[in-house]
Amino acid sequence: MTPEYIGLPDYIVLGIYFLVLVAIGIYCARLNKRQEDYFMGGRGFGKLMQTFAAFGAGTGPQDPIITGSGTFTKGMNGMWGVMYWLFVTPFYWITGVWYRRMRHLTLGDWYVERYESKKLGGAYAIFGVVFFMIYGSMFFSAIAKTAAPMIGEHVTLFGSEIELQYILVPAVGIIVLLYGMLGGLTAAYFTDLIQGICVIILSCMLIPLGLNALHGDAQLNPNGEGSFSVMHEQLPESFFDLMGGAGADFSLAYLVAIVFSNLFGIVVQPHFIATGGGSAKTEKDARIGLVVGNFLKRFCTLGWVLTGLVAATLYADIPDLIKDPDQAWGYTSMQLLGPGLRGLMLACLLAALMSSVDAYMIVGSVLVVRNLYVPFLNPNASEKNCLLTGKITGTIIVSGSIMFSLLIFDMIQQLTITFWFTLVFAAPFWIGMYWRRATTKAAWITVAYCLLFFTMIPYFGPMIVPGWRTSDTFLQASPMTHTVSREVLDKGSIRKHLALQLEAWQEKAAALGSKDRADIEKAAHERLKPEFINKERTQIKVPNQAGTDLMVLEVGKDRIDVSSPREFETNNDGTPKLYTGGQSIFWDRVVPVNSSIKPIVVNTVTEGDKTVTTFGYPQSTEMQGDGNFKLNLAFFLPLGVDIAGQSKANRSALELVPKIIMPFLVMIIASLITSVTGARNSEEALNRYYAKMKTKVLPDPEADRAKLEAVYAGEKKPDRVKLFPNSQLEIQKPTKADIIGFTISVLTCFAIIGLAFVIAELGG
Repeated sequence: MTPEYIGLPDYIVLGIYFLVLVAIGIYCARLNKRQEDYFMGGRGFGKLMQTFAAFGAGTGPQDPIITGSGTFTKGMNGMWGVMYWLFVTPFYWITGVWYRRMRHLTLGDWYVERYESKKLGGAYAIFGVVFFMIYGSMFFSAIAKTAAPMIGEHVTLFGSEIELQYILVPAVGIIVLLYGMLGGLTAAYFTDLIQGICVIILSCMLIPLGLNALHGDAQLNPNGEGSFSVMHEQLPESFFDLMGGAGADFSLAYLVAIVFSNLFGIVVQPHFIATGGGSAKTEKDARIGLVVGNFLKRFCTLGWVLTGLVAATLYADIPDLIKDPDQAWGYTSMQLLGPGLRGLMLACLLAALMSSVDAYMIVGSVLVVRNLYVPFLNPNASEKNCLLTGKITGTIIVSGSIMFSLLIFDMIQQLTITFWFTLVFAAPFWIGMYWRRATTKAAWITVAYCLLFFTMIPYFGPMIVPGWRTSDTFLQASPMTHTVSREVLDKGSIRKHLALQLEAWQEKAAALGSKDRADIEKAAHERLKPEFINKERTQIKVPNQAGTDLMVLEVGKDRIDVSSPREFETNNDGTPKLYTGGQSIFWDRVVPVNSSIKPIVVNTVTEGDKTVTTFGYPQSTEMQGDGNFKLNLAFFLPLGVDIAGQSKANRSALELVPKIIMPFLVMIIASLITSVTGARNSEEALNRYYAKMKTKVLPDPEADRAKLEAVYAGEKKPDRVKLFPNSQLEIQKPTKADIIGFTISVLTCFAIIGLAFVIAELGG
């Protein structure tokens, strides 16, 4: 039997791993003499370091966990919780050059230069710090979710039981602070190299062990078939559909919306100034490192998908995983790995967290130093003061991430926030990059619009205008139904359903003080056997392979029947299906003003073996919206779009569309209006900026500065030329390297999706 939790060998592995990280921080501390050394590593990183920096910064512990959780619940459609970044990756070949040619320490510096506004740079710095806290919190939440099945959900400290996350999350944060504050970005990059290798090991480690366990499981595989064949036999066919069918979390429309949202938003994520190419020695190093590092993550994602499928097959009947699939990765690790290897697995997941958080800490701290502390508080600050302020700020950022993690502790909620959060500054960046007429006032107007329509009105609007909650226009909801179907289910679905029923039996038996609980526990290990287990006072009837036999538990004189009606009530993944629909369109939920009023049966339709009962509230019931107002869906009301008729995933897509399009429209219109009124930016400053962005970077800093000065003075022409010479557009003519690199990247995307289809067909 596998031990319940990790033991001494695993803690030794973790201890050695932490000591190595701290040692790297101490070593790198000697290399930091200037701000550029601490915050940018002296801009001396080659292809290998840039690759693992991009891989590390873009890979957090939530990625394998979200992928594993989504795959465990929905099958291969769950991979899109991480894989949606794939289609953005080819554009990194183009953007990687931008950050190196900016020659800045922060993206806040870019806003200062392009829009000639220290205040706009300061606003971006505040945005960046908040972003890092929210995004980093997702990583801390993920590691706590994974560690729970390996360490235990509670830790005994000084005689008191404390939930694991309140001990583990702060402890990991302290380790990150130790080596990150000591060694700066250089330490972060060296640890990213080690941690990246660990994450790759993590991605592959469980696959052969899991496949071997499937092949050797006499209960799941009595005929000795191939492991992939066992998966197809045990799991629903929808699990091998990349789009997952109607009930999938990610529809095609939602994926397209997310891709565009992330394409526009990723470029303004604060850490991209470093990991996106700004710290590279050359432009070529920047490009190759950024693209290869991110493609490496996409291949790892396929490994996480395979592990999720293995877990969904082997452990379909574990109630804790059915209720909280985020623990699937940790549970699978505990079951398949031996002593020492479990500690290595946990170290790998910690590596995924640290390789992201350390970069965020360093980049966030330089944002505060460069765009808040120096320009507004201490213009004459010394290098020593700047470095000290940066370290203090880094501590605040990590502490803020820990706080958000402990308060929210919901990775999906944290992830959803990041889909739109970066769009606040996206339009000023993209339009300012390519259009000379973009103005500072227009940028402020756009940021204000985003904050107003993305956060202020949805959260505070209903408080100011309570009538919104009871408006008929905003009380739309999808129909509430209860579906009962009698059908032949896949074996995995039967196991899930029976596991939940067995757990319910155990709880009821315990409440009755049953002495026969051992018999119930024994039955739990014989779930798939279509036979009776008869005892003197306990009777359990388990289903046949069609899943249609009535399951009964009798304890003493009390008869407990928890499977009424007789037929299975299932979702696509086989979990019990109770009420579906009833989802509010414009609110988190719609509820009666009088909470005592309950839904009643409106209609019942039976077709063959399927019965659908529709519920609703009595017509006279006064309803109200509850939670946050989904303001951006209101844009579709004048267009006559049937929002209620859309799937949940498609409604999420519709909600993103205004968040993507409207900031760009506001920015363009505001720029046209303000430029006419005389608010255009300095022509001299614009000429210097665009000349710099068209001038290739030389590896030698002194030579690069001399070349730039010659370009500014008109003694040399920039290396790039405009595609439209006589226009206000600053779109550069693509080079041969641009076209070839982008094409290869697109083909790689198709190759990865093709490989996913191959995995889906194996054994089918």
